[in-house]
Amino acid sequence: MYRDVLIPTDGSDASVTALNHGLEIASSMGAEVHLLHVVDVGTEMSSSAVGDIADDLTEALDEEAEEALEQAEKMADEAGVTSERAVLEGFPEDAIPQYSADNGIDLIVIGESEDSTLTERLFGSTTEDVLESVTSSVLVARNESRS
Repeated sequence: MYRDVLIPTDGSDASVTALNHGLEIASSMGAEVHLLHVVDVGTEMSSSAVGDIADDLTEALDEEAEEALEQAEKMADEAGVTSERAVLEGFPEDAIPQYSADNGIDLIVIGESEDSTLTERLFGSTTEDVLESVTSSVLVARNESRS
């Protein structure tokens, strides 16, 4: 049923929950997992006029991407699931659907944000934006300890 499963990851608890769900599904179906980290250009742009801070932030965001993908790749290896990884720059709510369309993704497994910031309440979360803009199936993985 699913041959290509996309799991966006940022290293957060929500994305680890998504990884657990996505890897279990991929393992049971013999699917390949696409591990994607999106370097949020909104974060980069917010500091672009601050000189050295922008360089430090870019370096920190690149390190965050590497760490998140290394963790995800290790989990995939331990689950015996074939994976490929990608890093994109952009807005996650745009980059995830575009990656999905470009790579023939059958299923997106995305973690539910546990934080509800004012921005998310006003404009919606990345998860909601992805749900509204893709044609493939989406599984929103919720943390089991959620009350």
